[in-house]
Amino acid sequence: MREDIAVVFERDPAARSWIEVVLCYPGLHAVWLHRVAHRLYRARLYLLARLVSHLGRWLTGIEIHPGARLGRRVFIDHGAGVVIGETAEVGDDVTLYQGVTLGGTGKEKGKRHPTLGKGVVVGAGAKVLGPIRVGDGSRIGAGAVVISPVPDNCTVVGVPGRITARQGVRADTLDHGSLPDPVVEALSGLARRIEALEQQVRALGTGGEA
Repeated sequence: MREDIAVVFERDPAARSWIEVVLCYPGLHAVWLHRVAHRLYRARLYLLARLVSHLGRWLTGIEIHPGARLGRRVFIDHGAGVVIGETAEVGDDVTLYQGVTLGGTGKEKGKRHPTLGKGVVVGAGAKVLGPIRVGDGSRIGAGAVVISPVPDNCTVVGVPGRITARQGVRADTLDHGSLPDPVVEALSGLARRIEALEQQVRALGTGGEA
């Protein structure tokens, strides 16, 4: 529990005191309640596990299935609307922002939810769907929808999610303002192409008049 509290101070500059963190951080409460629920789930006390999970959802607005596996130092910032499915696996030092979904893509049995590697950061409102793996140190931009595996140390943005950067440095934060926008990049490329074609047409017209 001390480790979880320390993580809040490391990743949230708004944290002022340990008593504030313990009493007023729903992401922290959700993780603690999940640990209880997960122990009950592994003991095959499924109904009791779901009741604890349901209590956590009612108190925090964060829904974590008791079967999901969370690593150490997982930080859920703000947390409202976060949903983590039964077979999801979340590695150590992962950060999730509000509205994140680690969900499935159908009603298949077995492994049907994503696995997040160590140090992954998932931005607000992002959806990671299906039995895919997001590699260590990767970043998922706000609002992205990820349905394909992501290698280590990559940045993914857009719908559907596209890898826009590969880097060798682990991501501790997610600076949304510095993330590339694939739509803007595509439009910029199209504009450059149109300008080049217009220059060619003008050159042809000048040659015809000569």
